[in-house]
Amino acid sequence: MIRVLLCDDQPVVTEGLRVILRQAGDIEVVAVAENGLEAVEKVGQTHPDVAVMDLRMPVMNGIQATARIHQAHPATRVLVLTTYDDDEWVFDAIRAGAAGYLLKDAPREQLIAAIRGTAAGGTHVDPKVAGKLFQFVAQPAPAPMGKLDVELNPRERDILELIAAGLSNAEIAERLFLSKGTVQNYVSAIFTKLDVTDRTQAAILALRYGLVGRK
Repeated sequence: MIRVLLCDDQPVVTEGLRVILRQAGDIEVVAVAENGLEAVEKVGQTHPDVAVMDLRMPVMNGIQATARIHQAHPATRVLVLTTYDDDEWVFDAIRAGAAGYLLKDAPREQLIAAIRGTAAGGTHVDPKVAGKLFQFVAQPAPAPMGKLDVELNPRERDILELIAAGLSNAEIAERLFLSKGTVQNYVSAIFTKLDVTDRTQAAILALRYGLVGRK
């Protein structure tokens, strides 16, 4: 079962999500929070696989909560579920460590697929905001290029390209005819070379600095 925490300041939303996710069969809601601070606390208590996070909430917003969860509980992946598609919200969520960004008008099938993919280590970006993500990664890099002057071997480059495409370790293993353990070792090595801590950051750097798509 995929263990999920729901965080939204509107109880009607979380109750509706409970009903939808119950129908999936393989997703269990283990906690519900009404603000970001409560979400951070309950993630520490229940250790869910995925935290489905709203953005604009009282006490602590979803961006701040995502950053805290990403830092303190990296095993829990954050999937943003919001009505906001503004550039600022999208970019800040990605910078904070969100593994996915979905709008609340997404079909239930897309929500369930996004949770499953996120739990499996993939990334999911709503098609309606995907263009904003590419705009973000295309911006001039503010960080010194020397930090990303890395040497990736051909296999690492192949795996990084699949990470950037949103594939999970299991999907990469199947695609490249490798074991999951071997893929995990490559992923760890890539993270170390790029000086990142998660797949979303690796994907952003790969696209932004042209580390994939080159032969």
